[in-house]
Amino acid sequence: MPDRRQPDSSTDDNPFAAPPEGRPDQPWQPRSGGDGEGGDRPKDSDGGPGTGPARWDPTDPIQRRARYALLAGMWGFFFGIFGIPSVGLLLGALALYWGISSLRAKPASAAAGTGTTPAPAQGGLAALGAAARPQRTAAVSGLVTASLAILLAMTSYGLQLAYKDFYVCREDALTKTAELQCNTLLPDNPLGEVLKVQR
Repeated sequence: MPDRRQPDSSTDDNPFAAPPEGRPDQPWQPRSGGDGEGGDRPKDSDGGPGTGPARWDPTDPIQRRARYALLAGMWGFFFGIFGIPSVGLLLGALALYWGISSLRAKPASAAAGTGTTPAPAQGGLAALGAAARPQRTAAVSGLVTASLAILLAMTSYGLQLAYKDFYVCREDALTKTAELQCNTLLPDNPLGEVLKVQR
């Protein structure tokens, strides 16, 4: 009959097994990994656990401006498509400002200019290195959509200026028949076909 006081080799790796007789209870500790380094989770470059160095920090004004640029550019583009050029132009201008300022602004650590930590040669998101890749993408995307929003708004205003008589006639028309007669003020080309009042 085997001696029950001897530890069973099959329970050596069982964290839920009772300790052998004569050994005091010990508090639970995470098991060490096979690499002998405690099996800790991978850490970021800043020393914290996670999956990568890029994190959204809402307290960072540079990252906020990059996100604002993307959102304002998208909505400005949508308003331009939906025929509200004034709002599209406003949002596009704001997105341009936020996107450019986020790419050019200096991080808080660089702006402090302490004697122990030299300020990086580059400014804005470029000074943050690989951690700023998602924010840089957001800022550039905001600049692209902002440019499209401003282009749509300026095209709309240009058409209203070039075909002012048509737009005034359409606004002053009281009936559908009078509105249809305004189509004669448009040129006979594909652009006129797009702008004309449909029956």
